Amino acid sequence: MIYLFIAPGFEEIEALATLDVLRRAELEVQSVGVGGKTITGAHGITVACDIAESEAVTDGLEMVVLPGGMPGTLNLEKSQTVQRFIDWAVEHGLWLAAICAAPSILGHKGLLEGKRVTCFPGYETQLGGAVHSGNRVERDGRLITGKGAGAAVLFGLKLVECLLGKERADLLEASLQ
Repeated sequence: MIYLFIAPGFEEIEALATLDVLRRAELEVQSVGVGGKTITGAHGITVACDIAESEAVTDGLEMVVLPGGMPGTLNLEKSQTVQRFIDWAVEHGLWLAAICAAPSILGHKGLLEGKRVTCFPGYETQLGGAVHSGNRVERDGRLITGKGAGAAVLFGLKLVECLLGKERADLLEASLQ
């Protein structure tokens, strides 16, 4: 199971494009609403999440995905549930993915020291000793980071590649044209 956490003020493209790519790959993914099931993004788009954060469980979890946006990133970081799932992912060697400003959450937790990552320009100082590449998408071990909304599809494809292999990701990318 993949959990994609969505908090009020999230960046819609990053969350929804990533969610869409994962579903096209037929991966088991649920959107998790922070603060409820109905969440409004940074640009006024309201989405109905699959579950509320209070319903999230660790059984079968493979990956935690954190979209960025403001104040979505701040709201993700304030959530004790999100913090608990980040910790669970790290403790159990699961995949952890963050895009845009969201890698700063991991930096503040001290999880990026020496890791090669990318983020939205201006957040480099909040990466806690990471090596910032500036690339659109970056992978270091079981950590995947993305630069921002313009990289959302590539970010989603990288998640597919990590879970299902490069061939599957390439086929999906070709189908997206």
